[in-house]
Amino acid sequence: MSFHYETAKRDFVRIPTDIPVRYKFLSRTVPIDAEGVFEGVTSSISGTGLLLVGRVPSFSWIPGLLMQEIVLGLNMLLPAADMPIKALAAVAWVEKIQKGSDKCPMGLRFQEIAKEHQDMLLKYVIKAQIAHH
Repeated sequence: MSFHYETAKRDFVRIPTDIPVRYKFLSRTVPIDAEGVFEGVTSSISGTGLLLVGRVPSFSWIPGLLMQEIVLGLNMLLPAADMPIKALAAVAWVEKIQKGSDKCPMGLRFQEIAKEHQDMLLKYVIKAQIAHH
């Protein structure tokens, strides 16, 4: 199976959003001492992943993130949802970091997400698509 970087970004329609995301970094292989929960925001979302803009404790983590040695546990509340969506996601790409910013735009792909949570997400995406047209 051939894998093209470009198609990886465009599997699904991405909906522009502004949803707060809480996330933490998890790793089995890399010693990471960031116990904290970080606050970020997703600027676009799809059924398979999202674009997260948030802080990375150290930019030296970027290779580990891209090699998926470090993954993210996500927790986000969709507008009008009564429970947060939880997912485990891996970084698929990192966009250019603005000089002087400690925030980093990261393309995330869901690795583990409960079926009901994915359904909620897809419903939201479909509704948002209809609203945008």
